[in-house]
Amino acid sequence: MRNIGLKAFLIAITLLNSSAAYRTSGPKVATIVIDPGHGGTDPGTLGKKSKEKDVALKISLKFGAYIEKNMPEVKVIYTRKSDKYMSLEDRAELANKVKADLFICIHANSLPGAPAYGTETYVMGLHKDKGNLEVAQRENSVIMMDENYKERYAGFDPNSDESYILFTLSQSAYQESSLRFAQKIEEQFKTKGRHSRGVKQAGFWVLWRTAMPSVLIETGFLSQEREEKYLLSAAGQDTIAHGIYLAFKEYKSEIESVN
Repeated sequence: MRNIGLKAFLIAITLLNSSAAYRTSGPKVATIVIDPGHGGTDPGTLGKKSKEKDVALKISLKFGAYIEKNMPEVKVIYTRKSDKYMSLEDRAELANKVKADLFICIHANSLPGAPAYGTETYVMGLHKDKGNLEVAQRENSVIMMDENYKERYAGFDPNSDESYILFTLSQSAYQESSLRFAQKIEEQFKTKGRHSRGVKQAGFWVLWRTAMPSVLIETGFLSQEREEKYLLSAAGQDTIAHGIYLAFKEYKSEIESVN
């Protein structure tokens, strides 16, 4: 256990030091980064007729379009606007370099063989049940597609329990703001008739690495036939995108009124 603890500590120190220069703080929510999950050679989860990478991109572009049309004072930056692969490291680095005020990852879920459906919004934190950990492990496993991933991610192994110990060593300075935004997203989904599975915490590497409030949204389950059909429809994608937009609008107003 002593060696495991030391390894986790060293990983954590490496990551914290590498992101220290990017710490953001300010009274305005002026720049956001929208991160459509997966892409290119990484399809993400699969439904009978769908790929997560495609669903995530369409919802992301619709969400961004709402902001660009109605809130021109907000700068919207996408990690990708087409079907291309981008590493978790590059996604986080982009958000840090532009000093974004908010980082929003958009994904779709899957649980084959189970009747699971509905939305979940995650913030960086400790998983409280096995299901949360499994979602994080699935999303984090993308790093294994990257060349020299062990060196690039400071020894982080998405399939090793000991790697997740590093998330116990530091409390995110942005957790409160992240939770506030996540709760607004799930409330909007419920208002629009979606089944909300709630706000959850888990060890997502890309959320850990970003130096700003950040969330990861699982917009639904591609493994559930009715939900897959909904997520593939233009109306369904627009409803989800509009819900995220309304949550963002409310969050921005609250943050700026307090400051």
